[in-house]
Amino acid sequence: MTPHGVTSQLVHALKYDGWPQVANGMAADMARLRWPVDVVRERACLVPVPLVSWRERERGYNQAQVLARALAAHWNVPVRTALTRTRMPTSQTRLTPGERSVNVTRAFTVAPAGAPHVHGAHCVLVDDVVTTAATLVACAAALVDGGARIVSCVTFGRAPAIGDRRSPLE
Repeated sequence: MTPHGVTSQLVHALKYDGWPQVANGMAADMARLRWPVDVVRERACLVPVPLVSWRERERGYNQAQVLARALAAHWNVPVRTALTRTRMPTSQTRLTPGERSVNVTRAFTVAPAGAPHVHGAHCVLVDDVVTTAATLVACAAALVDGGARIVSCVTFGRAPAIGDRRSPLE
């Protein structure tokens, strides 16, 4: 994968600079990840983490959905916008790990149109970055509650945690 500095710049370009086309290269990197054979065989759909509606309107797209579509082309797996937000939590960017978890608890559900696609399926959640995994955990719980048999997750990057050492490549 790419060093943290480049990863951060790509994510920033995708999320904040209006460059959805960078998702193609990001997805190519994500597609090279090695998965167990049974996961590759079973994965039935890619499920992007939904954005807050006002943020998606402002940005013009959901970065997780753009990544999922680009990744789908590599994996030959359909994208299902199966999740919806049941409430609009506050932004996660300035919250502690504990606050993040509380903030997104029960914030997602499987949309009625998505239910047939996730029931009994192995779903792969797609997001741009994992920080504390609170959002991924909340989305996975919603998918399981909606009947998914297995949930895997894939992200392009990981936000540095307190105590992480800097790589010599940075």
